[in-house]
This record gives sequence, C-alpha cells and structure tokens, in this order.
Amino acid sequence: MDGGVPYNPRSVEEVFRDFKGRRAGMIKALTTDVEEFYQQCDPEKENLCLYGFPSEQWEVNLPAEEVPPELPEPALGINFARDGMQEKDWLSLVAVHSDAWLLSVASYFGARFGFDKADRKRLFNMINDLPTIFEVVTGAAKKQMKERSSGLNHSSYKSKSNSKQGSEAQPKYSKPVPPKEEDDDDEEDEEHGDALCGACGENNGADEFWICCDICEKWFHGKCVKITPAKAEYIKQYKCPSCNNKRARP
Repeated sequence: MDGGVPYNPRSVEEVFRDFKGRRAGMIKALTTDVEEFYQQCDPEKENLCLYGFPSEQWEVNLPAEEVPPELPEPALGINFARDGMQEKDWLSLVAVHSDAWLLSVASYFGARFGFDKADRKRLFNMINDLPTIFEVVTGAAKKQMKERSSGLNHSSYKSKSNSKQGSEAQPKYSKPVPPKEEDDDDEEDEEHGDALCGACGENNGADEFWICCDICEKWFHGKCVKITPAKAEYIKQYKCPSCNNKRARP
C-alpha cells in the first residue's frame, strides 16, 4: 500500500508532484468516490483520517502508531461529525482540513531537505496556482472562473447558448480547448474553456473528452468519470457520481 512505503521527494518539482498526487486522491474521495468515502467514515469507529497518496489514491484509516509519525498527520476523527451536520457541510469541513494537511506535508518536505527562500517561494507559487480542495468540492473554483469569463461577454454568450442548445434532453459534452481568442465562435469552448474538472480539479487535457453533469452543471474529464464519447452518445441526461449518489440525510 502507498501509505506503507517511505517516499521522500527532494526537489521542488518532486514535492509539487507529490502534492498534486495526494490532492487528486483526496478530491476523488470527496467527489467521484463520495458514496464509498461516506460509508467508510462510520461514526461508531475510532478516530479516522483521510489520507491522500502520491499515486492519486485515497484511504480512510487510523492515525499512524509511531510518535512522531513519518509525515504530519491529517485531521483526526473526521468520522465523528459525519451524522451531526449536513453532508455538504461535512464534506466541506473535511476538504478544509485536507488542504491544511497537504500544505503541512509540502512544508515538511521543504524543511527536511533544506529548501531555501527561493525554493519555498517557488513551491508555494506552484501550489497556489491550483484551486484548493475546498474550492473544488464546494464549486467555488468553477464559480469564480465562470464569473470571470461571463463578465467579458455575458450577453453574446447567453444568446449563443439559447440558439445552439437544440435539445434540453441531450447532455453537454465535447473536446475542450485551452482559453481561446475572443473572436472564436465555438459556444461549447466558451462555456467551459476555463472550467475545472469536478473530479480531479484541474483544467489540463485540452484534447481530452469532457462531459457536463446536467444536475450540478460541473464539467468532468471523461476518463475521470469513466465515460467515453461513444457511451455519451446514448446518455439522455448525464448525472455525475456525486449527484447520482445523493440521498436525503436525516
């Protein structure tokens, strides 16, 4: 298991890769794998933590037995609050603590391997260019990008959307491209050129297939939600894993 293998990135680039891998795993737990994550956080169990690994995997487990541990520990007892608050608020709380843990792990590596002021600043800037887990989970990251892009040409974009949406029953999907020139008339690219994947929280993979959830209107890499272009052709209304698994909580 990833958690049992000592991993010591030594350069700024290696620490950043480690950060991105752990972040992707935790975002997966709180979005695409949210139902499984919810079930594993049983309040009847002992103090549980959410771990992210460099391999982009996640795990809910007890804290390390050794004191002090090899790496800083995530927040303890995330399972205890699960049934005491709204699910979205609980997930947001776990996301905030996950962001804090990722920064502490990156700082740990920086201190351990003697990063100087310039290296620490460069690492922070690289990390700061990514939206936080909290922003991805709550949709704040996409909202900010949407407001920024819609503020440029909101009226023309709206008219194009109304005229080109032929059928409300058809899900929105396409191959996005990077942010384009203002005179580009491709409506779908305008809609999500700056969008972040609701699963991994990134905007890379310009040539990859993306699909939009018809419920929460978040965009996803097809590979992140296991939807291919061929499969999308037969989907009348696409629901992302989070919306599909939502149910009433007491």
